[in-house]
Amino acid sequence: MDGKRKIMIVAGEASGDMHGARLVKEMQRLNPRLEFFGIGGSALRQAGVRIRVDNAQMAVVGVSEALLKLRVLLSALRIAKEDLKGIRPDLLIVIDFPDFNLRVATMARKMGVPVLYYISPQIWAWRTGRVKKIKKVVDHMVVIFPFEVDFYKRWHVPVTFVGHPLLDSMSSRMAGEKKQNLGGSGRLIGLLPGSRNEEVMRLLPTMVQVADVVSEQIPDIQFAIPVASSVDRSLVETIARNGAARILVLSDRLRDVLEEATLLITASGTVTLEAAIAGTPMIIVYKVSGLSYWLGKCLIHVKHIGLANLVAGKSIVPELIQHQVSVEKIARKALNLLSDDSALAEMRRELGCVTQLLGAPGASKRAAKVAMSLLSSPKLLPYD
Repeated sequence: MDGKRKIMIVAGEASGDMHGARLVKEMQRLNPRLEFFGIGGSALRQAGVRIRVDNAQMAVVGVSEALLKLRVLLSALRIAKEDLKGIRPDLLIVIDFPDFNLRVATMARKMGVPVLYYISPQIWAWRTGRVKKIKKVVDHMVVIFPFEVDFYKRWHVPVTFVGHPLLDSMSSRMAGEKKQNLGGSGRLIGLLPGSRNEEVMRLLPTMVQVADVVSEQIPDIQFAIPVASSVDRSLVETIARNGAARILVLSDRLRDVLEEATLLITASGTVTLEAAIAGTPMIIVYKVSGLSYWLGKCLIHVKHIGLANLVAGKSIVPELIQHQVSVEKIARKALNLLSDDSALAEMRRELGCVTQLLGAPGASKRAAKVAMSLLSSPKLLPYD
């Protein structure tokens, strides 16, 4: 790697891997001689990054899940430290995944390596005190939500809003596509239980029971589960077979389901923004371990957990949290929406407004320009 600018990139979960890969490709267009290494998954590997630690086993949901994967995380942290010392990158890019990435950023700062943080952790929602650590160890924040700019400026952290990278991926993926008619002659409901096996085990059994209740009232309705690549498909199929409703289990078909579904019942997460961009009405469900929920109640400072609602600054889609995640409550909300075309139309209109707030396409290109500026002049970037 001698003679070339070396960049270490750390993406601890699937969404960061995807967004990081687009960032890497845009940086390579600006300078083909850049060489990348770090922590990530298949998307970063395909983008040409030399993966030192595969992130497949690193993603966690909540505190108790993090404790179970502590050995994996500590091993990855040790390798990251060795690489920072041995390779001495010209720039460290960390993507979301704050508890791990802030530790890596701290090590980099001590070694004089400039740090760019792409996609802010949700510190405006909970554990706000982490911004003090960010101010100490991060040279520049590149954020994807407009309201994050004011938050970081209040703390005098250099920040740039680039828009949301999902606008790029979804617009290119959906352009010119034909619908697949997954629902047949009836309407389609998408069941999205999450991108991790732990989430699927916690949410999908309830979703399958909801499908049974709804199909009893609307016999010609079809259900579909687009299985995330990070989830064990056999696990999904086993749970889906426990119900009587017609449920399609699909691999790599999320966008098809978003385009065709009348309604989604979805786990909280980035997928709610994908649904918003597609204009698909949804019900958000969120359930974690008892310990994680208790800590969340003590630490979370926002009214909503769904990203679509957070961006809108108000409740535009229903949220059912923890003890509210019941077959009866979800089925009732689903049936009410399916019987009210005007409510569905209003939700689609509000989701269109959310999409406008996310900025213009080109987030990855703009983020790449910030990274290249930091690479060439790490101490000279002004506040945005």
